[in-house]
Amino acid sequence: MKKPDQPHALTITAVSKNFSGVQAVRSVSFEVPVGERRALIGPNGAGKTTLFNTIAGELVPNEGSIHFFGIDITRKSVQKRANLDLGRTYQISQLFLDLTVEENLYLAGSGGATKAFRFFGPWKNNKAELDWVQEVTNQVGLHKYISSKVSELSHGLQRQLEIGMALAMHPRLIMLDEPAAGLSPSERIILTDLIKKLPRDVTLILIEHDMEIVLDIADRITVMYHGSVIAEGTPGEIRSNVEVKKVYLGSSYV
Repeated sequence: MKKPDQPHALTITAVSKNFSGVQAVRSVSFEVPVGERRALIGPNGAGKTTLFNTIAGELVPNEGSIHFFGIDITRKSVQKRANLDLGRTYQISQLFLDLTVEENLYLAGSGGATKAFRFFGPWKNNKAELDWVQEVTNQVGLHKYISSKVSELSHGLQRQLEIGMALAMHPRLIMLDEPAAGLSPSERIILTDLIKKLPRDVTLILIEHDMEIVLDIADRITVMYHGSVIAEGTPGEIRSNVEVKKVYLGSSYV
C-alpha cells in the first residue's frame, strides 16, 4: 500500500462535468492509495461512467483536477495517460478479432513500451517481449489459447484477454469498466479469481454492477448518486450504510 513519502495512485479533487447544462458529475473528490482495489458503484445515471471517462482522458472536466502518482493529468490525452502507465478496459471489448491471443498481447505490450513499435518487423525475434506475452497469458489463464484467433474465443475468455492486454502495457493503475458484463455465473467466478490475483503493485479501479464481485474484490467502495459521492468505505461499511441500501443496494445486503 501507500508509503509515507509516496503520492497516491490517483487523486480526484472537486471534479465536475456538465453536458449542455446537465451536471453529470458534481464536485467529486477522493484518493486511491497505491495498490488499493477501489470499486465505483451506484445506480444507472449516477455519473460513474462519466467520471471514469474523465479519469481515462476521454472527457475533460469542467472543474477540478486529476493527479496520477502526483502528476496533473487533468487535460492530458488518453495516449499521454497511457504513456504514464494508466490502462483501462471497456464495457464492449476492444480486441483485434482476426489476430491471435499472442498477437493481441504483443500489440498491447509494444504500444505501451517506450521503444519504437516494431510489430510489422521481425517481431517473432523479440524474445523479451514474447517472454512477457507468455507471462501475461499465464496470469490471465490463456496459455492454452495463445495461438488461437480471438474471434474463436468465448465472451468470457475475451474478457480475460482484455485484462491481459491492459496488463501487457505494464500499468501502474488499471481501470476496469464492468468486466463481468454478459458473463455466465461460472465465467464470473473465473474472472473474479483472476482479478483477485492481479499483482498488488498494480492499483485497480472498477465499475461493476455485480455486488457479489464488488464485495469480494474491493478494499474500499465509493458510492455515487446523481453525480455526487454519497458514501465511501470498506465493503462492510457500505453494506450496512442505510443511505446506500435505500438508493442502491436494497434490503438484501445486510
